[in-house]
Amino acid sequence: MSSTDKARLGMAAVLSGQRHGIRARLLFVGPAVIASIAYMDPGNYATNIQAGAGYGYQLLWVVLVANLIAMLFQALSARLGIVTGRNLAELSRDHLPRPLVWVMWAVSEIAAMATDLAEFLGGAIGLALLMDMPLIWGMGVTAIVTYGLLVFERQGFRPMELIIGAMVGVIGLCYLIELLIAPVAWGEAGAGLLTPNLPDAAALTIAVGIIGATVMPHAIYLHSGLTQNRVTIRNEADRRRVLSFSNTEVVVALAVAGLVNMAMVIMAASAFHRGHSEVAEIETAYHTLTPLLGSAAAGVFLVSLIASGISSSVVGTMAGQMIMQGFLHFRVPIWLRRLVTMAPAFAVVLAGVDATQALVLSQVILSIALPVPMLALIHFVSRRDVMGDYALGPLLRWAAVLGTVAVLGLNFVLLAQFFGLPVPFLAQ
Repeated sequence: MSSTDKARLGMAAVLSGQRHGIRARLLFVGPAVIASIAYMDPGNYATNIQAGAGYGYQLLWVVLVANLIAMLFQALSARLGIVTGRNLAELSRDHLPRPLVWVMWAVSEIAAMATDLAEFLGGAIGLALLMDMPLIWGMGVTAIVTYGLLVFERQGFRPMELIIGAMVGVIGLCYLIELLIAPVAWGEAGAGLLTPNLPDAAALTIAVGIIGATVMPHAIYLHSGLTQNRVTIRNEADRRRVLSFSNTEVVVALAVAGLVNMAMVIMAASAFHRGHSEVAEIETAYHTLTPLLGSAAAGVFLVSLIASGISSSVVGTMAGQMIMQGFLHFRVPIWLRRLVTMAPAFAVVLAGVDATQALVLSQVILSIALPVPMLALIHFVSRRDVMGDYALGPLLRWAAVLGTVAVLGLNFVLLAQFFGLPVPFLAQ
């Protein structure tokens, strides 16, 4: 019997009251852990390093706010899949006008490729630095490893959940080690977490980058698909229990992701803020860490980056497959999907484009694509003909609307800055 079959039987036993306890509840853990990788991908590394190096611990509160918004939207995505048995892309295909569906699919596919560009490059940069190899070789190794991991998806949902969970554990352990090595001023860190403060316009710019890239388009699509039909639900009591388990998992998994992001900022603040505040790139951070904190700290940093890049690239490919299948009802072989999503990364490097600039461009593309899944998600979870009694009440609906306005407004600021448009409240 496969691990997926065992998990299904175990979850059925929990819902029927035959199994109890923490180990039984752990069977329901998986979808949010996979989605949480989107919040620990290499695209977050540069922003968090820049925040810590430039402003010390003062922007930790921004990471906290970003994480709370992420929890809300991932919980809504999971709710959609559990209640309807359909994912966001499938519901969009079935309920929205055909021209709009085609536009949503095209934008979402571009976003999936942009996501994979950042994730794939991050893993490749880590391998290249750790093993002292050319970047293109690091990309080749990353491609082989990610495809090898994707093969496990054929065995059902459980092996992939366990693999990604192990990767999350590696990333978390790496940053725990970093915090033990780095000379952290915990009092200042606590003040930065609890006291909103934006010292200047440049700090606001970084805060915009942290929050504006919080909710990832592919994570919203993916989470609804990971929860659909994962558990056999016999009645409304089962559905309510599964929703309760899901909400708990989202809070815990996203809290871990938030702590990792805070650890990134804290590490950069303790290592770089006094004397190296100009550090803003992954490669620079690695080379600067070695003389400051030792080769062990630099090596652990790269291990976390590699685990982040490989796992998030795997998850990005899974999301791209789900998006295509949901919108078009068409599935391609996983090797072809992997080839399509990683092709832009190889093209960028072979064309001689700076890797950091490519990461910035990918975030701009994600900012353009983000309204599509966010607005679609709020639309569907608010409809009683889709969600029944599980449609959002006024309080959650307004919270979701406010979160959407905040994230989309900050993404607009990012786009305005990228294209050189004036933003009055960011003026020096």
